[in-house]
Amino acid sequence: MKPLPLRICLAIVVAGVFCLPGCRAIARFGESRQSIAARRLSGQGFQAIHQGRWDIAESLFIDALQVSKADDRAHWGLAEAYWNRGERELAVQQMEQAVRLSARDPKFVERLGRMYLDVGRDADADAHSVLALQSKRDSPEAWCLRGDCLRAGGKDEEALAAYHRALALQPDYPEVQLHAAEIYLGQRRYDRLLATLDRLQDGVGIDGAPAQVDMLQGIAMRKLGRTDEARRCFVRAIQKNPDDAAPHLEIASLAIESGDAELARRSLAAANRLGTSSLEQIQQLDQLQDVQQRMASEPTPTSSIR
Repeated sequence: MKPLPLRICLAIVVAGVFCLPGCRAIARFGESRQSIAARRLSGQGFQAIHQGRWDIAESLFIDALQVSKADDRAHWGLAEAYWNRGERELAVQQMEQAVRLSARDPKFVERLGRMYLDVGRDADADAHSVLALQSKRDSPEAWCLRGDCLRAGGKDEEALAAYHRALALQPDYPEVQLHAAEIYLGQRRYDRLLATLDRLQDGVGIDGAPAQVDMLQGIAMRKLGRTDEARRCFVRAIQKNPDDAAPHLEIASLAIESGDAELARRSLAAANRLGTSSLEQIQQLDQLQDVQQRMASEPTPTSSIR
């Protein structure tokens, strides 16, 4: 077989060289169409989430990933859908993919760190809180995560500093304000606790604040000797969260301190009926019941007329 003439070989090489960019352009065009279609499905998925239609959202994100597995937003959306129905490990896996495909988008890194913290992977959460802040130090959400990670590690002072950074960026941040108040309670800084929660209530209103705000305020008021205000706080907490035994225990404790055996009995009965949710509450209930029973067994003092 005769070798091809030189001019024909050169023509083949030149044609091949000119074809390559065109092939790549065609491939990129196909990928672009897939990417656009996947993004459109992801957008519809997030619209479904905003409407509370989680099942439909999950299906849309799955469809988006079938079109393009490189759609980071679809992985993020599917992670949120799995998280919503309690599939925590699957959610984490999808969020890890979203972080990888987005080249560590700070928003995705922060969300993955939050998921890690909630499933008990504290070291991974801590590392991702640092990564999020390295990319975006002006993110109040990232500072909140950093504070929560530090607090989980028992570093309350450092956590408080992180919460202050978050509040400097976003002064009305109820979650952070509540966490800071909880640290102040542990430090017995009741005035700072009340000031922090007053600011929170200024933003959302007394009725709009969660029951935990009223509980913390009540405890601080009680520690400061403001028992009537403390009782009102605990009553508000009961109205907001009727299934929680904690405010009933606090009212029982106030009643015992004031010698009101009947109120103590009713409050302890309510706490018993609702059930305690922690070892601390169980111990508190046992102690209060012992005191209340002793009060009930003591004879009521009678006054003598002279």
